[in-house]
Amino acid sequence: MESVEEGLLLKERELVKWGVIWEEVKEIGYLAGPMIIVTLSQYFLQTISLMMVGHLGELALSSTSIAISIAGVTGLSLLLGMGTALETLCGQAFGAKQYQRLGQDPQISHEAGKFIKWMIPALFAYANLQPLIRYFLMQSMIVPMLISSCITICFHIPLSWVLVFSSGLGNIGAAVAFGLSMWLNVIILASYMKLSPACAKTRAPVSWEVVNGMREFFQFAIPSAVMICLEWWSFELLILLSGLLPNPQLETSVLSICLNTISTLYAIPFGLSGAVSTRVSNQLGAGNPLGARVSVISVMLLAATETILVSAAVFASRNVFGYIFSNEKEVVDYVAKMAPLLCLSVITDSLQGTLSGVARGCGWQHIGAYVNLASFYLCGIPIAASLAFWLNFRGKGLWMGILSGAALQTILLSVITCCTNWEKQAAMARERLHADEKSSVDNVLS
Repeated sequence: MESVEEGLLLKERELVKWGVIWEEVKEIGYLAGPMIIVTLSQYFLQTISLMMVGHLGELALSSTSIAISIAGVTGLSLLLGMGTALETLCGQAFGAKQYQRLGQDPQISHEAGKFIKWMIPALFAYANLQPLIRYFLMQSMIVPMLISSCITICFHIPLSWVLVFSSGLGNIGAAVAFGLSMWLNVIILASYMKLSPACAKTRAPVSWEVVNGMREFFQFAIPSAVMICLEWWSFELLILLSGLLPNPQLETSVLSICLNTISTLYAIPFGLSGAVSTRVSNQLGAGNPLGARVSVISVMLLAATETILVSAAVFASRNVFGYIFSNEKEVVDYVAKMAPLLCLSVITDSLQGTLSGVARGCGWQHIGAYVNLASFYLCGIPIAASLAFWLNFRGKGLWMGILSGAALQTILLSVITCCTNWEKQAAMARERLHADEKSSVDNVLS
């Protein structure tokens, strides 16, 4: 009789456990769904411009890809990386209710040089946009970002068409449209933050406390930037290396299509990572280690489901999606041959992207930087160069090498997450936040 009762009790506990996970899945879905749309809209600004430029010919497509790659390496990746530091600081502070703390082909090179000069205004917009996104995300204020992104993308599509095809600017028009659209997004979000009553609690006035908090910010911002940059640069290096292969216009065009496809699809795991970063950081800031653990389990279930659906869709459309970027049959056929590798990249990107969100929520950016360094620069890039140039696999070899690095990154992040002591992480977050709160009070009194 007792064994039957024990069995029923265990079964009831299991049901309660899965009930908690299901509730957390819905909570993460509530954050991740709109965040995916927000992220997709930002990627679409760049991707739509590239789609239109691609129909001007292989030279326009390859040179624009090189220019966007250089802009990513020299500016966008650094700004995104530093912005993600706020997922740790703002997320844990919000959970603790401390609201106030929140050598290329000459033709390609020439065209790329003209394009990148017109990308400079977009860098300044991007620098303002990233902190604004983290400000809203860490408070689960998704609707303002969703509305702003939808307005921006509706503005960007006709603007790009006019500037690329009707104005005579060609690919330079794509750069101008990208910058204007980015600034529109910044203006909308900044205006909402300034004027909306919903931001009253967290809209702290400018004070010397900002200066005092700069040291702590950069303790997370520098490793965050390194973590993001190391991964981003490795993929952009593929584009630069492809320019050294035979028939560089074809190789660069195809790899840029593949990279932009993966970057756009990465908006889904990036949305999941933003959601789990918010949930984990909020839970740790509130001193709830069990809640943080449940958030991780829930988001990995969502990530696994997403990888199956998206990779299947990519493989099914392998003979078609190349036409979105180019009318050249040679380019489209090459893209179709790359599709199986893209499907594998979708799987690794989804898993490692989501796990990277867990790392940011916990403040493990320094660990993530070491993982990315080992995965891509000690493993992925050497393999890519060997396969492409030594074994003559060309573009496929470059992608296979970087895919091996992403696979190693996923394995290492999985091991780190599985070995995490969540009680210790919660204690560390609370200890740091209370120490900062005491320091702020002392500064006010003095």
